[in-house]
Parts: sequence; C-alpha cells; structure tokens
Amino acid sequence: MFQTVRHCFNLLKAGRTLAAHDALLSTEQMNSLPWLARSGLKLAKFGTRKPAVAGNPAAAALAALGPSYIKLGQFLATRPDLVGPRRAFDLKSLQDRLPPFPMEAAREIIRRNLGADVGQIFAEFGDPVAAASIAQVHKAVSPEGRVLAVKVLRPGVEKRFAADLGSFFFAARLMERLSAEGRRLRPIAAVQMLEQSMKQELDLRMEASAMSEMAQNTKDDPGFRIPKVDWQRTAREVLTTEWIDGTPIADIDGLRARGFDLKSLGDLVIQSFLRHAIRDGFFHADMHQGNLFVDHSGKLVAVDFGIVGRLGSKESMFLAEILYGFITRDYMRVSQVHFDAGYVPRDQDPAIFAQALRAIGEPIMDRDASEISMARLLTQLFEVTAQFNMQTQPQLLLLQKTMVVVEGVARTLNPNLNMWVTAEPVVRGWIERKLGPVGKIEDATGSIGKLIFSLPAMLDDAQRATALLAGMAQTGGLKLDAETTAELARKQDKYGWLVRASLVVGAISLAVIAFNLAT
Repeated sequence: MFQTVRHCFNLLKAGRTLAAHDALLSTEQMNSLPWLARSGLKLAKFGTRKPAVAGNPAAAALAALGPSYIKLGQFLATRPDLVGPRRAFDLKSLQDRLPPFPMEAAREIIRRNLGADVGQIFAEFGDPVAAASIAQVHKAVSPEGRVLAVKVLRPGVEKRFAADLGSFFFAARLMERLSAEGRRLRPIAAVQMLEQSMKQELDLRMEASAMSEMAQNTKDDPGFRIPKVDWQRTAREVLTTEWIDGTPIADIDGLRARGFDLKSLGDLVIQSFLRHAIRDGFFHADMHQGNLFVDHSGKLVAVDFGIVGRLGSKESMFLAEILYGFITRDYMRVSQVHFDAGYVPRDQDPAIFAQALRAIGEPIMDRDASEISMARLLTQLFEVTAQFNMQTQPQLLLLQKTMVVVEGVARTLNPNLNMWVTAEPVVRGWIERKLGPVGKIEDATGSIGKLIFSLPAMLDDAQRATALLAGMAQTGGLKLDAETTAELARKQDKYGWLVRASLVVGAISLAVIAFNLAT
C-alpha cells in the first residue's frame, strides 16, 4: 500500500510539472475533452508557475524532472505508437545535457573505485568536457603519457533511477490492466527494456565490455574502429579509454577542409550500422553526431557505448529479409517473413498483409534519392502492423530509433544519399551468405555440433533407463524375471559400442546431407 501511494505521488508530481510546461495535451486535445476532464487537468495545474523556458514544452518538462525522465523521454521518442507521432517527434529534440557535478565528487568516486588518489593514477586530470544525466567526461593523461578520456558516474544517479523506474512500472501495469490497446502495446515490456538499458548504463564496466565486444566484431571492418579500453583504470563507476583526437562528424566544414569524401563517409555510417545490426546482432544504439568522429586516417570512430542494442538470429534475419524484400519490391516475401517470425497472428491473411506493405513501399521507390528514407519506411511498417494485431517488438523499436538517428547523420554528410543503393550491398551480401551454400553448411554444422555434444547425455539416459528397468523388476514394479533382467544388462554391454557408433555415423551422414544441400 505504501509503495502504491508513493508511486501515485511521484506520478502526480511529474504530471504537475508537465502541466506547468503546458506539455500534457495540445490546445486542440484540451478543447476536445469533456468538461469534467478539462477541469481535472486545470486542477492539476493549479498552483504551478509556468517556467520561462523556450523551445519544446514536453522536452523542457522532462529535462526539468531529471535524469530518469530524460531517458524516458528519449525512449518514448522511439514509440509513436504509445505517445503519438507528433509527441514522439517533439521528444526527439530532448537533449541529455546537465550541469557538471563538482571536481571533488569526481575525484572521490575515482578514489573509491580505483583504490588510489587521482594524482597517483593520472599525471593530469582536467575539468569535465561534457556532462549528461548519467555521467560526465574528463580529459586526462596517464603517467606513461597517453591521452585518456575518463567517464565518471554522476553521484546518486542509481538511487534516483531505481525510485523512478518503480513508478514507471506502476503506470505500465495500470495501462495493461485497464486497456486492451495497452496490452497490445506492451508498456511493461517497454519499461523492462528501459530498465535493462539503464542497468547497463549505470555499470561502466558493462559499457567497457560492449566496446571490447564491438571492437572484436569489427576488427576487420573497413573504415571503422572503436577506442581502446584502459581496463586497469576502469571500474563500476569509472570508465577510461583512449582519447579520440578526431574531427566531429557534425563539423562538415572541418571534414571538407581535411579532404575527406563526405559522400563516402555517409555511406560508411549507414553500412557500418547495418553490418553491426544484421551480421553481428549487436549495434551502437546512440549513434548521434556527438558520438561519432573521423580520425586522422579517415576512419569512423564511435564513442559512448552506454546504450547498445542486441538482435537474436531471428530478428537479424527478419531485418535483412524485410529490407531486401522492399529493395527488390517482393512484398509477399516481406509479408511471409512477418508470419514466419511469428510477429503477425496466423489468423491474418498474408496476401492482404502484402497488399498493405505494397502501399508503404511503392510510394517511396521512385522518388528522388534525397526523399527515400529507410527509417520512415520502418516507422510506417510498425504502424501498419498494428492493424494486423502484431504485438509490439521492443527489440525492433530500439533498432528503428537508431536507424532514424543514423540516417539523419548520413544525410548531413550527403543530402542526396540513396538509402537503398547504400544498404543493398550489405543486406544482399548477408542474405546470400545465410541462405546460400556457406550459410547452409554453417547451420548444418551447428546442428551436428549440438548432436555430437549431446551424445554423452543420450548414452547416460539409455544406461539410466536400463538400470531403472532392472530396479523395477527386482522390486516388483515391473514383472521381469531375473533371467530377462540379466539378458538386458548383457545386451547393453555387448551392443553399447554399436549404439555409440551408430550415433556417430548418423552425425556424419547429416554432415554429408548438409554438404549436398549446400552444393
């Protein structure tokens, strides 16, 4: 009961802040409400003072509510199905910038996490160069002379997030309990996704691990790299990496002055993201301009891995298939992929769904390159699927949000970027690999490997079954005489090698079949 009252109080407080910023409803929405509802909203606003804040009211209100609501707002910007297209668009302007916290607090956090004073760990440790809701970044120099970026977690942020997430879950449960549409939109799953993201952001070792994993995945990728992690100076609340002394990708004049090909850089941004999402199932989910640099060799460098996304093999194949289906205008293929993945209920008609997909794809196919938007297509796709009772897939929403950001970055480099032409080599190459001979061999090899590794367990089960039969016979649970039981044991010993050999031969046969299928 106490928790319920606390959550209601927190949500009421947030509602009053939104009301003070005139961010709850638009004027048109207010006027369309019944008199009693309008009176209730006016009552909620009673006693508040409208802040003198220029810009978007919703973004300003969430920024005023603090770190948890900033993250919530950024997340809701990816959910037009929950907050409406207009509000989602407004929230895209929400900036994650807060005043820096004091240097003494940063020094104390470093001492507590790394076990020594800042002066013993770094030869130089400068003032913060950037501050956000989760952490701030300092420029430092190691005793060996290496220039470093040191990220320090904001004091008290974990406790604040834990309290606010409890209120978010309370509101999400109410939505699902009281509304069928709420159940379809799955707000609880959305908050769970936000929670998981925040857990990773609040443990900087997880960010360091994400950087290390992506560095390994992309070590052979052309034109892309990740800063090196300094593990000796990294802990739960402190992350130390190499300092990237490159040109911010937002500095178009600077990139041009250094002789970089902006069109090629735009292609590189898109293709790198698609490789990570489709090939690796692991992508940087916050690839805005502030997190991308071009180093002196012309490589794209991504920083700030607080938010990453993962796709399972099913989701990766789903993404590649739908993009390739739209590229080739094979709408029935795109439709069937949705049904095969289990995203659209079987009681729907694939042909009618394909017709709806054609209505999305055809209007954009013959447009000028500058008007073709893959991100807009994915947004429309998720909107249309609601008409066919497709449940919201949170893991795909993060992908779609990132696609919007990545496409925007690429278009600042090349306004005439043709998304289909740029994406096609990566998507086609992956499709051909997975559905071609190499992919069939890899899948068959994986299945055979699982079978071989399961052989000992299968044999153990067979031996246990024989022992069980013998035991049951001896206790009267199964009417086998002593001679029959002895014969079973003798046969197991005699033919056990034959069972093992048969299973191995079967595995080899599967390999041969897989090879024949592949060729």
